[in-house]
Amino acid sequence: MMRKGNQSTVSEFILLGFSEPPEHTIILFVVFLLMYLVTLVGNSTIIFITRVNTQLHTPMYFFLSILSFVDICLTSSTVPKLLANIILERKSISFHGCFLQLHFFFSFGNMTGFLLAIMAVDRYLAISKPLHYAMIMSKVVQVRLVVGSWVIVNVHSAAHSIMAARLSCSASNEIHHYFCDLPPLLKLSSSDTSPNELLQLIETTLILLSPCLCITISYILIIATICRMPSTEGRSRAFSTCSAHLTAVTLNYGPVLYTYIRPTSVYTLEKDLIISMLYSVVNSMLNPFVYSIRNKEVKSALARALKKQKKFWRK
Repeated sequence: MMRKGNQSTVSEFILLGFSEPPEHTIILFVVFLLMYLVTLVGNSTIIFITRVNTQLHTPMYFFLSILSFVDICLTSSTVPKLLANIILERKSISFHGCFLQLHFFFSFGNMTGFLLAIMAVDRYLAISKPLHYAMIMSKVVQVRLVVGSWVIVNVHSAAHSIMAARLSCSASNEIHHYFCDLPPLLKLSSSDTSPNELLQLIETTLILLSPCLCITISYILIIATICRMPSTEGRSRAFSTCSAHLTAVTLNYGPVLYTYIRPTSVYTLEKDLIISMLYSVVNSMLNPFVYSIRNKEVKSALARALKKQKKFWRK
């Protein structure tokens, strides 16, 4: 476990990511609370619509509902504690709470990347092999892909959490971040962090870039298939089904790659706070809108659900 020299185990850490003046406290609290509520409502709506509407019981919407659930969990791993620390005078997190937060943040964050890769393959199969699509992407295959991804990301997260927890702590237990992320924890340590950084570089690169490579190859094959389509309408429809997914991929991978595929020595609080907010809070909030604004099926399903709700309340 993380120890301060040969003394007793560190019992807590102080999170200083948003140690703002008192006059800014209410504003910060309201902003993050609203973002969190929008994330919960938006993603819960996607889950509800894809479950109750039989027309959306397809692999694409199954994976989308899982992505929405993961987005809720990812944001919930950091934002509730952030909201508490904004209004509390002592902005602390327990030792075990810190590394549990790190583990679940890594697990849900990496699960997002795996789901985006699975969804890219799903789009390729739906566009390139429509006659065999239902047989290839069966319910059993869908569940196995999700469960297998979950096992992989949890093993990855456990390795990082356990190794970070065994480091020796410096004279300070103050983390200059709003949650227990790996770069500021490594920066806090007084012991040799090169094994952790090596693991971060090698394993995290594989965990992050493998889905990214899968997405890239899938879209190369998708574009090749679309270009061979004789119908302009067919090409337009195929591109429209991929546009939301490509937007989500761009929003997710840019900030994550910047944060984790680099040495700890170049870590800076100001930039990393903003970038961490992008991939841990903002992306999860935007995903429901990204997947619904240009998706006619989701919009029509939502309209039908609202219509039924209005009829219910009129009764």
